[in-house]
Amino acid sequence: MSENWRKAGWAGAAIGVIAAGAAAGVAVERITVGRGIRMKARLALDAAGDYGSLRGTEGTCRAEDGTELYYETDELPEPDGGKKRRLRRKSPAAGVTVVFCHGYCLSQDSWHFQRAALRGVVRAVYWDQRSHGRSARGLAQADGEPVTIDQLGRDLKAVIDATAPEGPLVLVGHSMGGMTLMALAEQFPELVRDRVLGVALVGTSSGRLDEVTYGLPSVGLGAVRRLLPGVLKALGSQVELVEKGRRATADLFAGMIKLYSFGSRDVDPGVARFAERLIEATPIDVVAEFYPAFQTHDKSAALQHFADVPVTVVAGDRDMITPSEHSVAIKEALPAAELVVLESTGHLMMLERPDIVTGLLGDLLARTGAVPAPTNVGAHGRSTAGSTAQPGG
Repeated sequence: MSENWRKAGWAGAAIGVIAAGAAAGVAVERITVGRGIRMKARLALDAAGDYGSLRGTEGTCRAEDGTELYYETDELPEPDGGKKRRLRRKSPAAGVTVVFCHGYCLSQDSWHFQRAALRGVVRAVYWDQRSHGRSARGLAQADGEPVTIDQLGRDLKAVIDATAPEGPLVLVGHSMGGMTLMALAEQFPELVRDRVLGVALVGTSSGRLDEVTYGLPSVGLGAVRRLLPGVLKALGSQVELVEKGRRATADLFAGMIKLYSFGSRDVDPGVARFAERLIEATPIDVVAEFYPAFQTHDKSAALQHFADVPVTVVAGDRDMITPSEHSVAIKEALPAAELVVLESTGHLMMLERPDIVTGLLGDLLARTGAVPAPTNVGAHGRSTAGSTAQPGG
């Protein structure tokens, strides 16, 4: 334990470097706004926004290790209120299921804007990755097995088997969720070949995440990378203590989340607070369990299983978690894919630029034939004053 905490002693230096930009903004805020007022403002934002409130038909299934995975299904309304008409043509979306996979330290609620816009347009499944959201903690991890991206791919297969055992699919993944789609394709290529109509890879990577700098200077970065897994493991062994610390430093924590989640300054405060709530809901030991999986993630070869279907790749030009260069690499592996790089946009692009991301998904659904073209996908609020998108080829 002493060795672990010796490593953890470096956490102050590592986190201090990472949080430098956020801390500057927090210092100014502390001068002008009292702590009690800031707390009341957070509570007001929580109460005012409907972010994360959308619910569907609930269900659970079991992963191969017995972990209970939670999902919700947004079904299409019955035509004519459920009354059958012989001559009525079937909606193109009637047989298609769109499956949404969220990212690291998030939950299915991170797709809030897209979910609101797609309701009644397509049948959609939203699920929580193991140890995230409403899914149970990974049983294999309780037995000491490390989390792997391959395991997440098999978890997704269990969700598909439970929610859409037959019929065409469109797969959507953000960050870790995109990696999950790649792992599914690598292990179940026949599923992709026979059933997948299209794929959206949003702010994700096929590998080489161990080279990401997270916006840090190169000096000392190697030491941070070597120490961080041990630091997280040490912190994860003292969950109660660390969670108290997170609550005590809520202002700095919120500043770090905004810094690493968004690329623009005009993000709706309610949306920024929603992102904060999503991330802070992930226990530190879960953060520690998952982090090593990204350092060894390499699914570049698996991308070829998507070569014969429409693929939309979306990146943010200010994403410091999965930089846009990683999306460019996916495009290079899949020349027929559509690559769109969003300007002044960070990692949580589906929250920061909801109208653009939702529109791109609508275009993908139209290209696959899942919905009629032009699409009737709606909009649900805005989180910023606007943005532009640059086609990547």
